[in-house]
Amino acid sequence: MHAAAYPEEPAARRRWIDERRGPRNVVDPTGPHAFFVEEERSDSGEVVPILTVFLTNRECPWRCLMCDLWKNTLTESVMPGMIPAQIDYALERGRPRPQHIKLYNSGSFFDRGAIPKEDYPEIARRVRQFSRVILECHPKLVTDEVLRFRDLLGTKLEIAMGLETANPDTLARLNKGMTLDDFAKATAFLRNNDISVRAFILLKPPFTTEEEGVTWAKRSIDFSFDAGVNVACVIPTRPGNGAVDALAARGEFSSPLLASLEEVFDYGLGLKRERAFADLWDLHLFSNCAACFEQRRQRLHQMNLSQRVLPRIECPACED
Repeated sequence: MHAAAYPEEPAARRRWIDERRGPRNVVDPTGPHAFFVEEERSDSGEVVPILTVFLTNRECPWRCLMCDLWKNTLTESVMPGMIPAQIDYALERGRPRPQHIKLYNSGSFFDRGAIPKEDYPEIARRVRQFSRVILECHPKLVTDEVLRFRDLLGTKLEIAMGLETANPDTLARLNKGMTLDDFAKATAFLRNNDISVRAFILLKPPFTTEEEGVTWAKRSIDFSFDAGVNVACVIPTRPGNGAVDALAARGEFSSPLLASLEEVFDYGLGLKRERAFADLWDLHLFSNCAACFEQRRQRLHQMNLSQRVLPRIECPACED
């Protein structure tokens, strides 16, 4: 099965991706599957605590090639009232008291099958205490529904969308179900309605060499900022979702190098246009040297907080 070529037709791609999945994790709809308090540099320039809540809900309707978020999702929609209860659970335990909140739901907040619309008022009531609320959404689901929720909220709203890559050919093969024009139109709609935008950019998605991965990640940052994005977050593409591992077996994917993330992040901050972040989740997967890894991780962490390019870590023990 894993030697089969990746299809070119979208419906066939969906089946191919599904067939290579492993089992889901067991999650409980009465609580979020994860939450924690992290720090982030805000648009005002201060470092603020953020409560990040990973809500438990139904899987996204799209089948993106690189996605592993489905592992912590349900196969059925949650009952009304469950999402507000999940938020309550995190609010009661999230310390220190954060200023911003991220409600990430492994898909799109405005997907009716994921977050019941009738829960919007209760969700808004719970999170309007924060100075900024950050939600995920696919560009195709950015509609007037976002504006209605913004009006319920009464505080600053930010929408995080996956651009993934500015390479139109690679984007199509990722089975994302959108075009670059779709992303640009959604961004313009949000910015014109006083809603901030965060873009997720993949470093070295499948079908990309190391050099191409760096080049297109830089171009994707440029595309994001040109479109009006306020925050560009660079995410190294991870293996482990089944489909990506099958491509790796065919020689069509390999994990990016930590050095590539450093180069792209240096570039994004060096533009001095908008905020850029490097995603440090599972960062050890991209390092080939234990001797310098922690220093390099700390450097990226400090750059995330300071939004300044810091001197590179020199390590005689590695070639990464």
